[in-house]
Formats: sequence, C-alpha cells, structure tokens
Amino acid sequence: MTTLTFDNRVVNREVDFCKVYTLESKEKLEKVLLQNRISYFIEWQERSWLSRTFGSDKQKNIFTIRINEADVERASDLIRGIESVKIKNMNED
Repeated sequence: MTTLTFDNRVVNREVDFCKVYTLESKEKLEKVLLQNRISYFIEWQERSWLSRTFGSDKQKNIFTIRINEADVERASDLIRGIESVKIKNMNED
C-alpha cells in the first residue's frame, strides 16, 4: 500500500467570485464556466421566512459562486454582460 505525504501548503485556493440573483443567470454562468473548464462551487444562501415573503423578487434566489483564485481574471472576462451577476471586488476583505 502506498502512503501519500503532504506538506503544510494550502491546496484549496477557492475565493468568492460573484453573486447571482436569478436562476436563469445562474444557469448561463454555469454553462460558460463549464465550457471553459473552470471549476466552481455554488452556495445557495438561505433566507428567513419574512425575507422570502416580504422581500423583492430580485432577492428570491441568491447564489454565491466560488472559483479557484487562479481563474478569477479569465472568468471575469467570460461572464461580462450576464444580467443579475455581481462580480465581487477581489481587493475587499
């Protein structure tokens, strides 16, 4: 049996890339990322019952898309123009 040994380097370099506010935009974004072989993770934000009931339609679905930090620049260029997508400013903390 072979044993794999890893040092203390950080392997997972995933960052919050953008927020998506509609299901249609999420599907378009997924298609673009898949076609360009960019790995991603989608986090569906849970909202309170009051927020879902009395909030605006734009806030019905909120998704946070996470990608590898090495793909941020290329992904930003690819998704420009997709409605209801807000790219996170990578200089923010």
